[in-house]
Amino acid sequence: MRNIKLTRYFFNRPTLLVARELLGKFLIRRVGHRVIAGIITETEAYCGPNDLASHASRGKTKRTEIMFGPPGHAYVYLIYGMYHCFNIVTERENYPAAVLIRAVSVERLGFSKNLRSPNSLRTTHYELQPIINGPVKLCRYFQIDRALKQEDLTA
Repeated sequence: MRNIKLTRYFFNRPTLLVARELLGKFLIRRVGHRVIAGIITETEAYCGPNDLASHASRGKTKRTEIMFGPPGHAYVYLIYGMYHCFNIVTERENYPAAVLIRAVSVERLGFSKNLRSPNSLRTTHYELQPIINGPVKLCRYFQIDRALKQEDLTA
């Protein structure tokens, strides 16, 4: 499997389009020597200053300033003072928009018989495991916290 990072151009497009096209993409995080990966299965779009569900609907604040920055950066924030949520900034600078990553199907390295040759040795493959549903569970699983706020995901 070859990992290709998404470019700034990918995120510098309409938020609804980015949210749809993130579905099926891998979310990969390296923590020390460990790699955590999953396929994005659910997203939520926050489209600009007129989207009342968006944190940026009340204007630019210290909390939301990242949403006004360049696309492709992480917007990580706390809810209820203790749980993290992970978003990716989209569209042009000074236009506050982002996509919340809500759920992933987790990839785990597994083993199975090679179906082409019944007498062959076992071969590694990726198998889908249960879905990590909910932005808080996702952040816990991927060990995402505010230390990643403003991280350039295209670098």
